[in-house]
Amino acid sequence: LGVGPGDRVAAVMTNSVPAIVAFLATASIGAVWSSCAPEFGAEGMLDRFTQIEPTVLVAVEGYRYGGRYYPLNHKIEALEGSLPTVVATVVVPSEPDAGNQLAAPPAHVRRLTWASVLAEPAALQPTPVAFEHPLWILYSSGTTGLPKPIVQGHGGIVLEHLKSVSFHCDLGRGDRFFWFTTTGWMMWNFLMGGLLVGATILCYDGNPTWPDPGALWRMASELSITYFGTSAPFLESCRKGDIVPRRDAGPTVIRTVGSTGAPLSPEGFVWAASAVGDDVLVASMSGGTDVCTGFLGACPILPVRVGELQCAQLGAAVDSYDENGRSVVGEVGELVVTQPMPSMPTELYGDEDGTRLHDSYFATFPDVWRHGDWVKLTPAGGAVIYGRSDATLNRGGVRMGTAEFYRVIEALPDVADSLVVDTSELGREGELVLLVVPATDASTVATSGLSEATVSQLRQVIRDQLSPRHVPNRIIGVPALPHTINGKRIEVPVRKMLLGTPIDRAVAASALDRPEALHSLLEVVSADGLLPSGNPPT
Repeated sequence: LGVGPGDRVAAVMTNSVPAIVAFLATASIGAVWSSCAPEFGAEGMLDRFTQIEPTVLVAVEGYRYGGRYYPLNHKIEALEGSLPTVVATVVVPSEPDAGNQLAAPPAHVRRLTWASVLAEPAALQPTPVAFEHPLWILYSSGTTGLPKPIVQGHGGIVLEHLKSVSFHCDLGRGDRFFWFTTTGWMMWNFLMGGLLVGATILCYDGNPTWPDPGALWRMASELSITYFGTSAPFLESCRKGDIVPRRDAGPTVIRTVGSTGAPLSPEGFVWAASAVGDDVLVASMSGGTDVCTGFLGACPILPVRVGELQCAQLGAAVDSYDENGRSVVGEVGELVVTQPMPSMPTELYGDEDGTRLHDSYFATFPDVWRHGDWVKLTPAGGAVIYGRSDATLNRGGVRMGTAEFYRVIEALPDVADSLVVDTSELGREGELVLLVVPATDASTVATSGLSEATVSQLRQVIRDQLSPRHVPNRIIGVPALPHTINGKRIEVPVRKMLLGTPIDRAVAASALDRPEALHSLLEVVSADGLLPSGNPPT
């Protein structure tokens, strides 16, 4: 199709074999891969793909989630019509007789089927490229502006993933490596690293709790998965739902349970180590899309301490800085990286003079990467993550990460989800606001509010387990809370809205999994008198 070194291939694919085939084909000729998950809205896809000007689009016809089929014909048509650089679309079949009807493509687009592309014989002739030649483009969440297009190079990311899957994940031939992810999350790219060591990787697409919360654990038993990777919220939901895989899913050979996406609570560590199987390594990992790996993670030859990440990853010069740029141990500080890692971005696409890259990572501490997480490094070499540093709570001069709040609050069986924000500004102490989605009757909470007993219990638990000064000024029940498409909380955008930032400037709806939940949230806080005047929930 005329694609060559440096050209971009945009993909809207499920986590499936065709996605891997298309990615490897792209990499083999020196082209640059970039993918979105099919559940992204067309606007969110365009926010990403418009920046990189792709030559070819590879898209699946539709996908299935929670027993329901979702056609993608309208999204494919929108991409073809809005990406003038696309010369061809390769359409991958999803389900026979699904009734997908694509309108004729624009005149500049040639549309092909996956079968017709595969039917054309071609020898595999990999194109040699430079060490830093771009391999793929990932994206930041894009909650407060256009997502950053993060470019990573062939040499660096391959070395990084070879190191991570070999030494930190302890994977090799004979292992079966699974991580629940979509093609829109960096963990899909990380999963590909299993191929570097000869492991078998498993692709799962769909709702992880359908038809019931034990579905993935049964799959792990049936397919002899040895490394089971997922998100911390999934493990926490299993714990709270009394899911016991070793009891309910049959015999397992799982050796490691990987966790990322959010801090795993101490209770989550204990659950994973006891409920899954004997002698299971709980491998909590913290990194980022920016480097497509972990800064901190697991090591199979070190002890696991409840609530802690075991160590800094090999080749990662991780430190914790106070506000004056001094290294601290045993207290909370900014997570920084003081020397280059193999997988740091080669550039942000289109950032020709490097200004955006510098402002994103190096503006706070000269020549030092500031990642934006609060971390406490322990004297034993471990670490505890306390959440995003720009969402940190500061009450009466005491600083606390939001992760501690969530660990305490969501341990309660009556709480399904929560979000805590501090509306303090420079020189002015504001209110500490806790938004709570109840585990039952969430649909009626907007009109009836939380019960007095629930509010009283929350205040008491926070006072007892955190401190009296961290008891919220307001505890408000909401029907649902939006997250990023990758399932992360949006503390900073919500805080900005509560401080008066216009909604459309505080968060991009296309970056959220449930934009409608934001609307209902704003209606509730507006009725509670919390939203500044002149900032209606539109």
